[in-house]
Amino acid sequence: MAEPLDPDMFHPMCPSSALPFQIGDKWTGMIVLCLAGGPRRFTELRVPLRAITPKVLSQTLRTMCRDGLVTRTAYDENPPRVEYELTELGRSLLVLIDAVREWSDQYLPAILAARESHQV
Repeated sequence: MAEPLDPDMFHPMCPSSALPFQIGDKWTGMIVLCLAGGPRRFTELRVPLRAITPKVLSQTLRTMCRDGLVTRTAYDENPPRVEYELTELGRSLLVLIDAVREWSDQYLPAILAARESHQV
């Protein structure tokens, strides 16, 4: 028999609640990968992330800036130019993303098969 769960296991001050993105976050990991090669403009990010709306991309980038994962640099030019770049902290996520991608390569077929067999 399993031990009872601790009612305080998800304490409000738990570090996991402050993580910059959840396991299921749809865009943060993809944005990190897009910025892995260097600074990019908003419109450059929209190309590989064509399914994301401009509003969601803006919100996600703002959140990533707030969390210290990305820097936003505005250049005083005409027309104005803004670039986003990973910080050292943001770059540290690449190791985790690579691990998840490797795990997915190995186990995604099994997950898809389980989903298909579970359909009613």
